[in-house]
Parts: sequence; structure tokens; C-alpha cells
Amino acid sequence: MPYKHQEEVDVMDLEEIQSLSSIVLYNDDVNSFEHVIDALVEVCEHNLLQAEQCTYLVHYKGKCAVKSGTFDALEPLCTALLDRGLSAKIEN
Repeated sequence: MPYKHQEEVDVMDLEEIQSLSSIVLYNDDVNSFEHVIDALVEVCEHNLLQAEQCTYLVHYKGKCAVKSGTFDALEPLCTALLDRGLSAKIEN
């Protein structure tokens, strides 16, 4: 029976992982690197290095997933980024 219990735990973990979403930040021609970095530090609680790396990825790749979690947890963060003039949306 221990095997069956482990299988149930693995299925629950998989369901939790599948329900996670991400805030994706998109490149624009309006916001400065400093503004984007500051927003990521303040809103997403990135450290400075993480915020800088995400900002460069957005600049050179066009987008970057900057925060993962449940939709309910991400919604106010995404709204705060949008309020700062950034281009972001929640994706599954």
C-alpha cells in the first residue's frame, strides 16, 4: 500500500504544478531599463541581479516569465506592473 500512497502524492504535485501560471513581461520602446528593474524589485520581489537579468531577457528576447504562481496570487502583481506602464500578462 505505501506505493499507492506515493502515487497519490505524485498526482497531487502534478496537478498543483499544472495549475501554476506565470507573469510574462513583454518588451516595449517606452520604459527604461532602470524603470523595469525597479518595478521587478518592488512588485515581484526580485533581487537586483534577478531583475537585471529578466530585463535583459525582455530586451533581447522580447519577453520573459518574471514570476510564477497561482492566478490569484499573480493577478495583483500583474496589475501593479501594468499600473507602472509595463506590458505584462498572466499566461498558463
